[in-house]
Amino acid sequence: MALSLRPLHPVFAAEATGVDLAHPLAPTDIAAIQDAMDRHAVLVFPGQDITDQQQIDFTRQLGPLESYPAGGHIRARVDSRLQAGISDFSNLDRDGRIISDQDRIWFFKLGDRLWHSDSSFRPIPASYSLLSGRVLPSWGGNTDFADMRAAYDALDARTKAEVEDLVCRHSLLFSREAIGFTDLTPQEIESFRPVRQRLVRTHPRTGRKSLFLSSHAGEIEGWTVPEARSFLRDLTEHATQPRFMYSHAWRPHDLVIWDNSTTMHRARRFDRNEVRDMRRTTLAGPASTIEQM
Repeated sequence: MALSLRPLHPVFAAEATGVDLAHPLAPTDIAAIQDAMDRHAVLVFPGQDITDQQQIDFTRQLGPLESYPAGGHIRARVDSRLQAGISDFSNLDRDGRIISDQDRIWFFKLGDRLWHSDSSFRPIPASYSLLSGRVLPSWGGNTDFADMRAAYDALDARTKAEVEDLVCRHSLLFSREAIGFTDLTPQEIESFRPVRQRLVRTHPRTGRKSLFLSSHAGEIEGWTVPEARSFLRDLTEHATQPRFMYSHAWRPHDLVIWDNSTTMHRARRFDRNEVRDMRRTTLAGPASTIEQM
């Protein structure tokens, strides 16, 4: 079967069927998925009961995996339940037990409930993220997505001119500070040093412009911090209006792919006494956003 798409929202996001991600895909299928990502930015593949290795293998068909020596979190790699190449976005510790609500790792993970773009705190931010829902809680746990292309298009001309050449500084320090979590070691603070990112990105294939917003963005170069954060909050409120947002209610074995260069997302609350086992692979981004200048 060929890839079949069903729109999930008027401006972006689609359900994708007709392919089995447990097995290698033909080059034509990979090209069709990439074309669909350029149009829809978020693709939901239902009923994909895959292993970690199959998820890694499929991701590699789309491009190289993101790889950095330091993780984008405070959980040490040796404490992961999972193999290299796939990240644990569950509420479980390395022994498969639910993380305590007093654990600093749990506090850190709560930052994922803020609007963000994966790896915007990296010198080269991520391209696609692929998240597989393995075990789901009985309540909550949706993932919300916002289309940053449509949000950019809807800006007035004056604001478009104002944001065109702005450069922000992104760091996990900023997003965790926003939820009141500052219990970081000197080593963690050093590894989370801010990086520069353009506020307006141009997609390398489609040429469409989009806002590059994230809770990780805490400063705008040349602006005072209070004014920068106030402006970034205004832009985020604009960009996450319902007309730009799709909320995904997870079903077992959904695999969702999103393009971090054109969307933001956030996790929603769920019953933390139940298991939510989510596993993510991530594609490396093509280049620094600053190189677009």
